[in-house]
Amino acid sequence: MMSATTYPVRVDASLDTQLSRWKWALKWILVIPHYFVLSFLWIAFVVLSVAAFFAILFTGRYPRSIFDFNVGVLRWTWRVQYYAYGALGTDRYPPFSLDDDPDYPAHLSVEYPERLSRGLVLVKWWLLAIPQYIIVGVFAGGGSFAVANLRDHNINWPGGGLIGLLVFVAAVILAITGRYPDSIFGFVLGMNRWVLRVAAYASLMTDQYPPFRFDGGGSDPGSDPSGLALFGSAQEAQAPTAPPVLTKPLLTKSGPAEQPGQQPGQPGQQFGQQPARPAGEGWSAGRVTCVVVGSFLMLTASGLLAGGVGVLWADQANRQGGFVTSASTTYTTAGHALVSGTARIPATGLNQLGRDLIGKVRIRVTASDPTRPVFVGIAPAHAVTAYLSGVQYTTVHIGAAGAGITTQGTGVPAAPASQAFWAAKSAGPGTRSVVWLVSAGNWDLVVMNADASAGLTVDANAGATVPVLPWIAGGLLIGGALALLGGVLLIVIPVRRASATRKLTATPVAGPKDLTAGR
Repeated sequence: MMSATTYPVRVDASLDTQLSRWKWALKWILVIPHYFVLSFLWIAFVVLSVAAFFAILFTGRYPRSIFDFNVGVLRWTWRVQYYAYGALGTDRYPPFSLDDDPDYPAHLSVEYPERLSRGLVLVKWWLLAIPQYIIVGVFAGGGSFAVANLRDHNINWPGGGLIGLLVFVAAVILAITGRYPDSIFGFVLGMNRWVLRVAAYASLMTDQYPPFRFDGGGSDPGSDPSGLALFGSAQEAQAPTAPPVLTKPLLTKSGPAEQPGQQPGQPGQQFGQQPARPAGEGWSAGRVTCVVVGSFLMLTASGLLAGGVGVLWADQANRQGGFVTSASTTYTTAGHALVSGTARIPATGLNQLGRDLIGKVRIRVTASDPTRPVFVGIAPAHAVTAYLSGVQYTTVHIGAAGAGITTQGTGVPAAPASQAFWAAKSAGPGTRSVVWLVSAGNWDLVVMNADASAGLTVDANAGATVPVLPWIAGGLLIGGALALLGGVLLIVIPVRRASATRKLTATPVAGPKDLTAGR
């Protein structure tokens, strides 16, 4: 039974008596391999936490295999931070394992909840935990442990705050005196314990609200003094049982005599017991790797599916008369013409690629005075430059509002429609549009009053047929669906197998039959 003061998240640690004076200065390099691995594990942690959220919402249970994995990630992270700049409490390099290491000086365990509230799961991790996040922000600096991990997939605890400040002070004292101050150690461990409790609560591992209580020191209240009873393990540690005294051999039909309570062919194993397995052994390296890869595929799938939906929406919602059309923008000039920036289309295979991607281009222009005739045309850039030489005009960029760049001049150009160099043109009152098939060369778009007079204000938009857009959307959606399927399989299969392994481990073994019966 747990004591009244025991919280289901237990964090224990012991301070090494012989710490190097200067090794702490190099630990930021030494822990890089751990941070690299943890960056992947935390992606899987977030994905599995989302799966656990829905499992709790619909069933009221946190899937045990997922629970063991997520506790393992928290445990691994705590060991690394205890070794590095979360505490600097040991010089022993952390093991690369989700399991608890009884010989390592830092431990974390979480009591598995048989039932969880389906209502609390909707609010506890963001609304109810807000006061705790404020405290964690003070301790860890911006709440950068579990909160940031769940939100941004980052491992950056501690990035400052009171923990980082006190650990730095302890490092300086360690370098000068060769000793880590016990008072600082106890306070640092208490703050880390608080942060980890909030992390587990925010990760949906318990419904019990983290206590507003500072438990300093290396031993968590209620933890087993031997450090062996670990919640969240595949089985709780048991005190060794003395073997029974053998008074006479057990008769069997064949083979050597066996000790009472011993299984045939398995010396030293107690009757009705499986060999002890470490916590979370169901999560082998191969299964962890599959879950990490599956999580990446899930994230990739979400991006592909979102992109496919976005492209499909852009294709359908913005398509007008067969053209995917931009919003209208107002342009004005005191000169004689509005000229777009030059579009340079190379005379290579990219030209055909441009036609395949963009297709036909349509420019629509409406004068501020709809009764005033306007002209819009597309022509080679060199011809436009020669036509407007000595004329005041404004260069603008399609889709970008603003004054543009004005080229000064005093000349008056000839009526634009009378020129023969236009590849596409339209003139008249109201809305005018030109449709142009993308071709190699350098091209300018020109908008003018039809009589070439100065002063012009128009609303304009651009569109293109973009014939490949439906294919792009389809490709993204199909790719996203395949990635989603692959991610689900790579996560579900290891989770189920880890769960089956755990159940197999917990199943008692049938005892041997007494072959002397009935004699």
